[in-house]
Amino acid sequence: MDTAVTTEILKAEELSKRGQKRIRRNIFEAFLDAAKTYGGDMKIVTDGDGRQLAYKDIRRAAFALSSPLRKITERNENVGILLPTGAGAVIALLAVHAAGRIPAMLNFTAGIKNLKAAANTAPLKTVITAHKFIEVGGLASLEKELSEHVNLVYLEDMREEIGLGGKLRAVLGPSIPKLLAPSPSADETGVILFTSGTEGNPKGVVLTHANILANVEQIEQHVELEDTDIFFNPLPTFHCYGLTAGTLWPILSGNKVVLHPSPLQTKTIAKRIHKTRSTILFATDTFLQQYMRASADGGLSSLRIAVCGAERVREETRRVAEERFTMEVLEGYGVTECAPVLAANQPGDIRGGTIGKMLPGIEARLEPVEGLSEGGCLWVRGPNIMKGYISADNPGQVVPLKDGWHNTGDVVSVDEEGHYVIRGRIKRFAKIGGEMVSLTVVENCASAVWPDHMHAAAIVPDSKRGEQIILITDHADAKRHELMTWAKTHGVPEISVPKKIIPVAQVPVLGTGKLDYVAVTNMAKTAVGVS
Repeated sequence: MDTAVTTEILKAEELSKRGQKRIRRNIFEAFLDAAKTYGGDMKIVTDGDGRQLAYKDIRRAAFALSSPLRKITERNENVGILLPTGAGAVIALLAVHAAGRIPAMLNFTAGIKNLKAAANTAPLKTVITAHKFIEVGGLASLEKELSEHVNLVYLEDMREEIGLGGKLRAVLGPSIPKLLAPSPSADETGVILFTSGTEGNPKGVVLTHANILANVEQIEQHVELEDTDIFFNPLPTFHCYGLTAGTLWPILSGNKVVLHPSPLQTKTIAKRIHKTRSTILFATDTFLQQYMRASADGGLSSLRIAVCGAERVREETRRVAEERFTMEVLEGYGVTECAPVLAANQPGDIRGGTIGKMLPGIEARLEPVEGLSEGGCLWVRGPNIMKGYISADNPGQVVPLKDGWHNTGDVVSVDEEGHYVIRGRIKRFAKIGGEMVSLTVVENCASAVWPDHMHAAAIVPDSKRGEQIILITDHADAKRHELMTWAKTHGVPEISVPKKIIPVAQVPVLGTGKLDYVAVTNMAKTAVGVS
């Protein structure tokens, strides 16, 4: 039975003493320690083209590229990184750290308006990208507009400008890193990420070195790895989930990781997972379903775990994963401001419909929400919680959290064993006839009736009841009466059944794998003729 709404502080287990000690480093130092621990010759990263890089290859490249970077930027300057998931992004991130600068990860799918806003907010004068990426990604127009706003530097050109100083740094760096690379404290800024900008200009999320490293330690303590595990990460590194969990966790933990530049290349990803014998996949529920459909029976059989975040995991997804590929699907939950993972199901302890238990070292409290009798707004505090926001109104100025608490904006409940259930975002509740209705519940009902399709609910104005719910779906033959029948037989109130269902060719999805609710809402408004 779910606990009552309370402001009592709920504590997870403690972060281990080893973990507490290991987070008192900076990210580059943690990488150098991993290279030393697991051996420079260990091939740790497999790039999108199949090329394998050892720790020593990445270390050498990071030290070398830091040399030309130091010439064109100033100490502690923010430097943008506009690259897809791959070895280039990893090296660029570490090179920025080795140069004593601060990396800011940029979302190349966000459009030029949001990119310019992010550059102004951080602020950024220099952005690292690559000629090959621009060419393959068809981003020439974006490149042109962005270059008028910031100084674009390219990995290929930087390699040509390494010079004697860079070569010496590459050779001597591993031996005397303290002399050739700055050593910022764990509490200084380690990376800047950006919110999606769906409610205005994107905000900068400032994460310290300790925030990122704490989340790595928390995840590792929560989900036990095997020495032979091979990670497969197609999620973008401009998204904290793809950066921390999908990229830095395996590299810092000595587990091989296969990086893929786009989660949208469904058939290619299924083949690469099979070829590389990967055992742990990072995905969203939507992407995982696509990969399973694209794979021949047994094609993903090397996977033992798929870790899914950003959206709810459907029971149909778990069933297919278990029956066809004998893999467990762990649903996790996190937000960028928390580096990002807060909770996750664990192997052998998967509770359907929940996001599992809080990670070690996190305190939580639930604040009552007017109009809701079950669940409360989740606030969290812990070593992985951000330093603060940077807003467009005050570029470069970090606004810290009050007493370290962050409001996630999500409504949750907690069962007696400490498993959390997401009820929905506060902003994703419709008020109909004085009652609050969760859009998440609406989507869950649609997924239960039509499990092989994507669905997204939106709120639009209603002259009689204040608001109404519209369902956008890629099921061409979805009928409202089918949803109504299911709701009645499963105890779901009629008010939770959308007033209208709009079939579309494709439900819009962001580059991170999340549903694009701004586009969904616009579709719904257009369909019913409201502005």
